[in-house]
Amino acid sequence: MGLTEDHPGKMVLSQLVDSVKVISELPECRDVFRKMYGNFVRRVKLLSPLFEELRDSDKELGEEDVEAFESLGEALHLAMELIKSVNQGSKLYQALERDKVIMRFHQMTVKIEAALSIIPYKNFDMSEEVCEQIELVHAQFKRAKERMDSLDSQLEMDLVIALRDKDPDIAIIKRLSEKLHLRTINDLKKESLAFHELVIASGGDLGDQFEQMQALFKKLNDYVVTENPEVDSFERDKGTIKHRSPVIPDDFRCPISLELMKDPVIVSTGQTYERSCIQKWLDAGHKTCPKTQQTLLHTAITPNYVLKSLIALWCESNGVELPKKQGNKSKKPGCSVSDCDRASIDSLLEKLARGSSDEQRAAAGELRLLAKRNADNRVCIADAGAIPLLVELLSSPDPRTQEHAVTALLNLSINESNKGAIVIAGAIHDIVEVLKHGSMEARENAAATLFSLSVVDENKVQIGAAGAIPALIKLLCEGTPRGKKDAATAIFNLSIYQGNKARAVRAGIVTPLMRLLKDAGSGMVDEALAILAILASHQEGKVAIAQADAIPILVEVIRTGFPRNRENAAAVLWSLCTGDLQQLKLARELGAEEALQELSENGTDRAKRKAGNVLELLQRIDDPASP
Repeated sequence: MGLTEDHPGKMVLSQLVDSVKVISELPECRDVFRKMYGNFVRRVKLLSPLFEELRDSDKELGEEDVEAFESLGEALHLAMELIKSVNQGSKLYQALERDKVIMRFHQMTVKIEAALSIIPYKNFDMSEEVCEQIELVHAQFKRAKERMDSLDSQLEMDLVIALRDKDPDIAIIKRLSEKLHLRTINDLKKESLAFHELVIASGGDLGDQFEQMQALFKKLNDYVVTENPEVDSFERDKGTIKHRSPVIPDDFRCPISLELMKDPVIVSTGQTYERSCIQKWLDAGHKTCPKTQQTLLHTAITPNYVLKSLIALWCESNGVELPKKQGNKSKKPGCSVSDCDRASIDSLLEKLARGSSDEQRAAAGELRLLAKRNADNRVCIADAGAIPLLVELLSSPDPRTQEHAVTALLNLSINESNKGAIVIAGAIHDIVEVLKHGSMEARENAAATLFSLSVVDENKVQIGAAGAIPALIKLLCEGTPRGKKDAATAIFNLSIYQGNKARAVRAGIVTPLMRLLKDAGSGMVDEALAILAILASHQEGKVAIAQADAIPILVEVIRTGFPRNRENAAAVLWSLCTGDLQQLKLARELGAEEALQELSENGTDRAKRKAGNVLELLQRIDDPASP
């Protein structure tokens, strides 16, 4: 018989599920804390499977278990309040109070990690997948706890100069406008309201921040109004602007018709034309670019969304009515593709689904180019339903079609939401198959796609389990220079997850890494050392690296390498020498002490710490009585 909903354990787990749901549904952060906010929310969302599985099981939680989950619930409640305030508050105030906000994020991370540490996961009968995910998210909170996040130094400097100088460089105000997401009059109106609410909430006592916020707001307002004067003038003079006869900029005219373009498209030479005009030219059998007379490499035409948006803005500000197309009812919200463009994409998808082999190849190739061109294309192609069809083509017997499909998915995966759609479509297994058996270009792009997908932490587990790592190691050994780079970056990212470190070591990663490390002409020394540094933190990796006789080359890199490589070499050396007297003595015999002493004085901060740690170990050889 299952536990009732009013059981203490069920109640606290239900509350945790609800808390994660609320946090997950909060809108995306659009200010200087966007990355910090996004990372924090993503980690919290990964906890949901644990709460849901335990809530829906018949297992009764003990009193200590309930207390542990209650502690986590308190931490999540405080976290919810923090991220709501960051999302909804004044962006200028938060930027000025950035150190306090960063500290609050760190404190929330510490609280959640502490709560996770006392939850006895091993006592719960959970699925292996959930166990792996919870281990992963706990490790993420541990890593985040060990370091304090910071904003980029450029932003810090821009804020200081913008406050200090009466008339700062316009480039500085522009960067602040972008990073604070205060780009339009509407954005500034919202900020003004948040500012007003903040003043009321504080009782009018904001101290120095009040004057600083006012000064920054005025400079940003002046910039936005100056950069977009036509918007304001259009609003003010709507009654008279329609009587003007503005001169159409040459760049907005079609080179064929010389009229204002309503649907600009790009041909293979890079020239832009009105769609209907260039289509007639191509339909007449011409194979050259009308403007340059160059031979066209292909007859595919691609929408020029950037120019189209600029034309639309120009038309709005000058009271010019842009000719509308028919049938705009089918346009999807949030998609900037015009109806004709959407029809073109739908036509390509029809060819993917039901076309001949040649049609599928051509359609996949055109989608590949469209997805590469800009962010709007990536959103609209995915919205049209292309991803499942492209995933099916990963199994195509035609090598070129397969290349186009995997590369199109790579380009689509640049968009964060598309990453999830690609995984949901079951692409990982098929991408790994392409990595194993495709052409060299397809294998390289498959590796790059796996790297892109692995940016989402929960995908690291699935990609590793699908057998990607041995295939990546093979590409690392036999690929082109670009292919080796793609394989190395994917292996490094996957190895952040502890379980994948063991997979990589057991698949024989250490031998090719040592070969690349010793070959200065390979251009892969940086990547080899970075991967070795992350594998050395795993016991199996440490043993395998030690067996590969790594100490001599590590000492040589510490002595003569570039700063980042010296840092990673010192990190590997420290892992090898910790608890291994034989490796420690070998390092000393090879002159490591002098090189480490120099590194401890002149290296990066991390390099100094690692060098100091190894030097302490070396001193203990002569003083065995030291602790």
